[in-house]
Amino acid sequence: MTYTWNRIIVKVGTSLLTTPDDEFLSSYIAGIVKELCNLRQSGKEIILVTSGAIGAGMCKLSLKHRPANIPLKQACAAVGQSLLMNTYEHLFGEHHQTIAQVLLTHQELANRKSYINTRNTLLTLLQHNVIPIINENDTVSVEEIKFGDNDTLSSLVAQLVEADLLILLTDINGLYSKTSDGKGFGELIPVVKDITPEIVDMAKDTKNKFSTGGMTTKIKAAQMATMAGITVMILNGRVECIIGDALDDKGCGTVFTAKEDKISSRKRWIMYGLKTTGEIIIDNGAKEAILNQGKSLLPSGVVDIKGRFEEGDAVIINGIHGDSLAKGLVNYSKGALVKIKGKQSSQIEEILGYKYDDEIIHRDNLVVF
Repeated sequence: MTYTWNRIIVKVGTSLLTTPDDEFLSSYIAGIVKELCNLRQSGKEIILVTSGAIGAGMCKLSLKHRPANIPLKQACAAVGQSLLMNTYEHLFGEHHQTIAQVLLTHQELANRKSYINTRNTLLTLLQHNVIPIINENDTVSVEEIKFGDNDTLSSLVAQLVEADLLILLTDINGLYSKTSDGKGFGELIPVVKDITPEIVDMAKDTKNKFSTGGMTTKIKAAQMATMAGITVMILNGRVECIIGDALDDKGCGTVFTAKEDKISSRKRWIMYGLKTTGEIIIDNGAKEAILNQGKSLLPSGVVDIKGRFEEGDAVIINGIHGDSLAKGLVNYSKGALVKIKGKQSSQIEEILGYKYDDEIIHRDNLVVF
């Protein structure tokens, strides 16, 4: 089967940037850079999402264990980021390929305006035949604005620019099944059409001391991207010419097929670009209305509220049994919602003295899981 993938995001994991002897840089990255340059020269649009800043800093500072505290992590990132980019500048320069450094935090994608500005910047770079190199800005990033891992970041970037393909390069061949006793690995799974709980269970983490990711984060990233209509591949970056072979459909790695009924750009932003600040618990009637009837969430269906949030914030909607149902942008603060929960929409103005909307969350701002 022939595929047309023009805009490709490639994520390189820390395991490909460091050696078993704790040295930066491994020999694999030069081959990966060569492949990316060949793709760019063939007319493909390429964005590289890279890990390795903290790992590179650890090597430079002779640290044997990943820092546990944020200041030391940020110090490692500050040292490692320049080393990482100098290395990429040299490697891409050998192929006369211009690159651009882009550092992101979750904050850039949480605000709709900056989300669009970031998208426009990346698309402009692609139009000028530049390969953007993206990393999380670990030097300033704290827990509240962290993506958590670069697998998630790469998936968000793929959605941001509406990529055709996301390639996650790691140090294993792909996703493996489990043996019957659940203690070992079975066979390589070549294609995943649906990410079921069984697939998630196969994703046993294989973190190392330099990284924060593992197979679990890659499955999560694949789930996010495929819902947006993006195909995902998990490939072994230590295999020579692996990207080209995979694009030539030579049966490499694990391929997660894109969903045809992809969600809109705005709902992708709500779903993955925003962090939640609270939780709304709803009754079974409201659950039926939003899951099966495409309705908005009204105050009459709300039974409890948790967390702290203001109007416009993103919240999770859960059922009375703790089942996660949806995520959306709320029209009222927690303080207001406490007063109107269980009430009719016609009573909102009488209770609060004002009314923004009849709905707690409008269906256009609601993403069902």
